[in-house]
Amino acid sequence: MVSKKIVLHFPSKLVDQPIVYKLVKDFDLQFNILKASVTSGEEGLMVLELTGKKENFDQGIEYLKSCGVKIQPLSKDVVRDEVKCTHCGVCIPICPTGALIVDPKTRKVIFHNDKCIACELCVPICPPRAMEVKF
Repeated sequence: MVSKKIVLHFPSKLVDQPIVYKLVKDFDLQFNILKASVTSGEEGLMVLELTGKKENFDQGIEYLKSCGVKIQPLSKDVVRDEVKCTHCGVCIPICPTGALIVDPKTRKVIFHNDKCIACELCVPICPPRAMEVKF
């Protein structure tokens, strides 16, 4: 089984299509909508946790791409504003995955977005508001 959080960007021509329904019906995938902004005639955005057998998951992702849906992993949506960051380290103990660590040589906070699961715990705790979630 595979379970991943992904961000889908729908072009306006696809907003009225049953694309997510087809993921369930044709590819036997389960989804949990974490965030959505879909308006008729406008570009849509949906953050999903998508779960299913690896083969079905891969086929579902290929289906989405073939329809013109842009897909990105959710972890790439948490960003740090390097100008705002003061490297105070308040975010480090709250991060459950170790995506935020202190460089022992420079004493600066390093952000490994590939380890980030976008739990957003670092966002409200950051004093200078350097951590942001972008969808």
